[in-house]
Amino acid sequence: MKLLNDPLRVRALLIAALSLSGFALEPAWAQTIAWDRPSEGLAIGVWNPSTACPDVPALLVSEIDPVRYRVSVHYFRNEPLPEPPDILEWQRRTGHDLVFNAGLFRENFSYLGLLYGKGKPMGGKRHASWMGLFVAEPTAGGPSRAGILDLSIDSFDEQQPAYGEAAQSLMLLDRTGKVRVNQTGKVSQQTIIGELRSGHILIMKTTEMTSLHAIGQCLRDAYPTIRQAMAMDGGSSSDLMISPALRQAVQKTTGTHEWMTLVNSGPTGHVGLPAVIGISPRQQSGRP
Repeated sequence: MKLLNDPLRVRALLIAALSLSGFALEPAWAQTIAWDRPSEGLAIGVWNPSTACPDVPALLVSEIDPVRYRVSVHYFRNEPLPEPPDILEWQRRTGHDLVFNAGLFRENFSYLGLLYGKGKPMGGKRHASWMGLFVAEPTAGGPSRAGILDLSIDSFDEQQPAYGEAAQSLMLLDRTGKVRVNQTGKVSQQTIIGELRSGHILIMKTTEMTSLHAIGQCLRDAYPTIRQAMAMDGGSSSDLMISPALRQAVQKTTGTHEWMTLVNSGPTGHVGLPAVIGISPRQQSGRP
């Protein structure tokens, strides 16, 4: 039958059937994540999709409520700094709860795509073929504070941006369920931004090398609450830092805190990052 040859339609019917039968969707498609919640609006855990996706390793995952957490884009020349700091120095300077690498850059450290901070462009120019744009902090207000624009169908006015913070990179999975990267066989460390159907933002960092195409397929098939996703810079630039204060707060709570062993907080192994994205609470409340 034609229906059985359409995996997206079959998946949609199965999800609908599970919903009507009262089953929880998340455990049915993805292994349950044991979340630590060190602050209101922030959850950290490890997602291991190996059963559903044998080619995808465990990922360090942070789920962020953009209503409670603000997003800030930083570029080293706007700080100003003489050279790109590593992620440890970025976190120390900014004080963000969470910091991760932005998109790709040229050999002279200029950002390869659109990059905005506090409503102002930071030197990057629109990349013609990269259709993912992570945006946050609407300049005119509104209910949604962060998300992903698909520039193949969504507009973004560079002269009067509707968002104060923006970073362009590769579109990975679009809202139709299509994986938007080719299967090249290339593997590396990866940093992924996902937009959930709830409006929350998902930051994912691989624990081993894998391909973007495999991650895109896995997110589509095994993480049904994800609406769309984009890929930031990978390889040695793929990095994520959680503040020492937040890690110390979690250590005082019960649980295994598996994710802590996956956050490299040592003095080596980090490269300079020209651009990063930081996450901080809008109000200093909700600490454990």
